[in-house]
Amino acid sequence: MNFLPSGICLYLSVATCWFTSRVDSSWWYMGTLGSQVMCDNIPGLVSKQRQMCRQQPGVMQAISGGVNEWISECQHQFRHHRWNCNTVARDHSVFGKLLHRSSREAAFVYAISSAGMVHTLTRACSQGELDSCSCDPGKKGSSHDTKGSFDWGGCSDHVDHAIKFTQAFVDAKEKKERDARALMNLHNNRAGRRAVKRFMTLECKCHGVSGSCNIRTCWLAMGDFRQTGDYLLKKYNSATQVVMNRYGTGFTVTHRKLRKPTKNDLVYFEDSPDYCIWDHESGSVGTGGRVCNRTSHGADSCEVMCCGRGYDTSRVSRTTKCECKFQWCCAVHCRDCHEEVDVHTCKAQS
Repeated sequence: MNFLPSGICLYLSVATCWFTSRVDSSWWYMGTLGSQVMCDNIPGLVSKQRQMCRQQPGVMQAISGGVNEWISECQHQFRHHRWNCNTVARDHSVFGKLLHRSSREAAFVYAISSAGMVHTLTRACSQGELDSCSCDPGKKGSSHDTKGSFDWGGCSDHVDHAIKFTQAFVDAKEKKERDARALMNLHNNRAGRRAVKRFMTLECKCHGVSGSCNIRTCWLAMGDFRQTGDYLLKKYNSATQVVMNRYGTGFTVTHRKLRKPTKNDLVYFEDSPDYCIWDHESGSVGTGGRVCNRTSHGADSCEVMCCGRGYDTSRVSRTTKCECKFQWCCAVHCRDCHEEVDVHTCKAQS
């Protein structure tokens, strides 16, 4: 179903209008293909994506390596949540039916995947791994900041090139779909790309007599991807629920008290399932068997994680490094300490 320009979806239920059965961003599947990435073996790509894939195999190879990195970051950010960014083995959509629902989890996945591609390609350009790009050629000559003037030098990360390629490649599918979900994905893709650029920092090296900083050579460096992940998790927590506007060109907030989302914010249409039990239709795998924290009061607590079903406790042995001492110069020596600890895991649904 294409979106309805007349704005009828403003007045019908969300489930009636928003969503179609569709293949999600299957370029994520590159991460499972590894070094055997072949453009024709990736299901669900639109013609423009296949064309770009064939034209730049080196870029595709870099992307395939980066997919696992952003999925790992997603799983790190949600390690203490009921939904823990779990993937589905041998499923080309990677996340299965979870993304059929236009939830805030889907919003996060699209944002961090887009950010992951930007981060991966920017790094590959700077490290000289690709023929199509290198360091940022625009960073040359002299410039200035709050500390004074400096000369551009070193290798500035060419994040703008990576953003341009990512936008063309990732957004191609959504621009072809042209439905409401596509508009949501486009918004969250852009938020992810902008998140990476947010953490670009100016790094400098001083030159001068006796260590003075009379002359500075500087370059722009991309931040660690963990910063982007932390930032996008905050955006997930403050994501805005929206509906399509009457023209089918943008969003309207679902409640008057909500502020209008900016280009940096995440947006979603549907409420999330509670992820407590296994449910094939929603893509939830449930929380049975998940480790919980008995003394926590947060999302990882046994009460919250186990959804009131209770938990089992088992005694396990583990080995940790302890009694570490610094020895001049320059090593740290530790003992292996063995301890018995209680591990709490959520009961499965009855």
